[in-house]
Amino acid sequence: MAEKKLMKGNEAFAQAAINAGCRFYFGYPITPQNEVPEYMSRELKKVGGSFIQAESELASINMAYGAAAAGGRVMISSSSPGIALMQEGFSAAAVTQAPMVAINVMRSGPGIGGIQPAQADYFQVTRGGGNGDYHIIVYAPKSIQEACEMIYKAFEVADEYRNPVMICADGMLGQMMEPVAIPDPIPAMTEEEIFEAKPWALTGHKNKRERNAIKSVFLQQEVLEDFNLNVLAPKYEKAMRELPEAELIDVEGAEVVFVAYGTTSRVVAEAMDLLADEGIKCGLIRLKTLWPFPEYAFDAIGESTKNVIAVELSMGQMIQDVKLAINGKLPVDLINKVGGVLLDPEEIAERTKKIMEVR
Repeated sequence: MAEKKLMKGNEAFAQAAINAGCRFYFGYPITPQNEVPEYMSRELKKVGGSFIQAESELASINMAYGAAAAGGRVMISSSSPGIALMQEGFSAAAVTQAPMVAINVMRSGPGIGGIQPAQADYFQVTRGGGNGDYHIIVYAPKSIQEACEMIYKAFEVADEYRNPVMICADGMLGQMMEPVAIPDPIPAMTEEEIFEAKPWALTGHKNKRERNAIKSVFLQQEVLEDFNLNVLAPKYEKAMRELPEAELIDVEGAEVVFVAYGTTSRVVAEAMDLLADEGIKCGLIRLKTLWPFPEYAFDAIGESTKNVIAVELSMGQMIQDVKLAINGKLPVDLINKVGGVLLDPEEIAERTKKIMEVR
């Protein structure tokens, strides 16, 4: 791994993707992720990669779909309303099992909304915003360093599961600067290596195998049912067993357990210090994957816990999964801000104490 240097989040994301072997990027400008396509337009060609600024988000996702179907390591990036426009493409990539990595640098909404950081895309990215029965695997970094490491992992997971993988960041993480050590570069696969490693890909059969076809049309309902039940469902069940990740901080013996992800979890950690100064023992379940949701982490909550509090920059989306994981064993409350307004540690601490008084 290289020495640490100060980098803007979006530029670090792009360099991490290049180092992870990404050689195809298709993007469209939208704040607050514009530095990703800007960086890719300058740097990707230096390693023999291909950059295309598409005419729209719809075009970019479908260009990515085509390159992924040919076995390339592909990344796209956008922000909330742009990701919304890509949903049909994600659905098609999921059903045709075309692996790709997407970065969503979230901003506030609904609609065009604003350009300030938010976390209101939780439902969009975890429920599969397109049609049909499919899932996108979603990682949620809390720092630029972790985002770069997750990008590396995302490409590996995308190839292993033949599925789109999302890095769900936010505008703060994309625009802030932090010291970061980009993981060392790995060589991109050659066409021949792709042919051998990805026998499903549209690489040309070279008279060595049967022709491949990749499609999402199933005109016989029994065939589509069989595909959903016996191809996609087992893959998603495997993902739910193997991929959930969470970081547990001081959960054992905690009176209050917070649940948060992304940059919000860093603010929660500061609030925990403020509450500790007042003698209130707090713990934190930080989600590292949003889907599959790490339900296992909630088994660590013990009898000392009286309050579980979801902290998020939305009207209350993640809290729905928290309630499902708690399964009625404890009350679950919400501390939130919306519209691009950020939480600060002092507010979280004060609102926590008010919740505790009610309980």
